[in-house]
Amino acid sequence: MSDTVTESPVPGRRDPAGRRRAILTAATEIVVEQGPAALTHRAIATRAGVSLGSTTQYFASIDELRETALQQLADEIDTSLTQLEPLLAGFAQNPAPAISEIHDFLRDPRAVHADVALMSTGTTDPRMRALAQRWTDRVIDMLAVHIGRERATAIAVYLDGATIHAALHDAPLDRDHLERIILALCAMPDPAEPATPHV
Repeated sequence: MSDTVTESPVPGRRDPAGRRRAILTAATEIVVEQGPAALTHRAIATRAGVSLGSTTQYFASIDELRETALQQLADEIDTSLTQLEPLLAGFAQNPAPAISEIHDFLRDPRAVHADVALMSTGTTDPRMRALAQRWTDRVIDMLAVHIGRERATAIAVYLDGATIHAALHDAPLDRDHLERIILALCAMPDPAEPATPHV
């Protein structure tokens, strides 16, 4: 999952679309760096290099700005998942490429902090819960085709924890550790599968 690079556009007087992009870019950067609670009209206007009134001209409220910023960050994570999806086709036989891609995601501070911001917001704002759950649900759906839903759910929940760990420690878990745990979860019994009879 490649790093996401954002540019802070410099909006001109006759560029309303550019001003809106600048405001939204500033909001996403503040969310990633300081968390959603740090969003204020003044902080966003200062970061975007626009007048304070512009933030309310393009977004009706700070809540709308926060939700739009989180939506944009969720879309960035979706792009990373799209890159991961083809690597899961042979996951049961060779999980190494997918694990490397997941590790790259956990090494990307922007992606990690965006994901944590989505998770934390989803726990306190029911309106954002579906957006916060989208990453985990999609990982489960993608993996379940290859290893069953029980194992896929265990891996996705473990990766949620690994994401929080990466955010708290400013570094991901060691790749070899990540691989050992994921392989162990892949090997766990799945109650949906018939038990192998003892001979």
